[in-house]
Amino acid sequence: MNTQNTPVHITLWHKGFWLLSLANLFVTMGVYTLIPVMPQWLMRYEHFSPFYTGLSMAAFAFGLFAFGSFCSYLVQRFRRNAVCIRAILLMAVLIAAIYYLHDNNITMVDVWAIIAQRFLLGATFGLAKMVLSSTLIVDTSESFQRTEANHSSSWFARFALSLGPLVGIVVNQLWGFGAVLVMCVALCIIAVVLIRMVDFPFRAPEENVSVFSLDRFFLKQGTLLFVNLFIVTVAIGLIMSVELSFTFYGMIMLGFFLALLSQRFVFINAELKSEVVTGLILIFTALLLMITRHAVIVNYAAPTMIGLGTGIVGARFLLFFIKLSRHCQRGTSQSTYILGWESGIALGVGLGYSFFNANPHLALVFSISLVTIAMVLYILLTHTWFVKHKNR
Repeated sequence: MNTQNTPVHITLWHKGFWLLSLANLFVTMGVYTLIPVMPQWLMRYEHFSPFYTGLSMAAFAFGLFAFGSFCSYLVQRFRRNAVCIRAILLMAVLIAAIYYLHDNNITMVDVWAIIAQRFLLGATFGLAKMVLSSTLIVDTSESFQRTEANHSSSWFARFALSLGPLVGIVVNQLWGFGAVLVMCVALCIIAVVLIRMVDFPFRAPEENVSVFSLDRFFLKQGTLLFVNLFIVTVAIGLIMSVELSFTFYGMIMLGFFLALLSQRFVFINAELKSEVVTGLILIFTALLLMITRHAVIVNYAAPTMIGLGTGIVGARFLLFFIKLSRHCQRGTSQSTYILGWESGIALGVGLGYSFFNANPHLALVFSISLVTIAMVLYILLTHTWFVKHKNR
């Protein structure tokens, strides 16, 4: 039968798994909290043009790939939890550097310094997420529970897409941008504390490990899935560059909750193609409402539909990557999914500010065009290709 479910095992939810999942939430929030507020700071206080503001935000997307080829070597050469912790601490230092500029009223900073900071933040975040999701969470789960562990822990990071901007907007309105930066640093430190509370069994390093490797970095046979996911998340990033309201992200979070419920009760034995198609239709419909309607109800219905659709699509694509991976490639499939998800959103935010800052309507039109392309690609090519090539 061409369906796919993820069983629930109560024994998965032990202390170590909870701690790592929460660490995943907090470290991801540390990045997403900046999305709605940092561009405004760059334009108002550092006097960046919209183009260079978008370029700075998009630099994060390229940084995500910087340390990926070293990931396998680092977790074999050093303790895996130590690699993750140091990457998160470097994230905190890089965010603190922006706080130093803001707290000391240092304006007119060279644009390339901010671009470098965003690139390095993306690089350290990408390394931390790869090690956390592809190694630490997997290693603390029983072999028969690892798909469920990946699926469940990813939801913690997915909720950061709504919680992060929500917190950023509220804190910025109440206490200013400096408080947002302090909170981001605090979230990183909390994530470090949580990881340090978990005991990881010693694992002897493999011999003759290459310094550069695609292992735990990029799943070559998942390239088509990566492209399809990337197109969807660029569209989501464009929306995030336009919508900066508390209500919008609150309703996105409600949509995520509905997506969780739909997986358990609506799509439990549905045909495999139905989830992604339904999710993309929901996002398309929400964007169409935002473009053509201005009633108050749209402010609540559209983001809820976007959250519902994004949650369904994101969770299903993650399982697709896992099913596509071969033996001992589970970690690589996780990293590939993370790269597609995070780089798409960061690039979408960057494109939104660089090219559509003065015309949010055009940004939404471009976003709906990308969703349409993603849907056509999935229906005509990606799904059939996946069913033919899946290994699990």
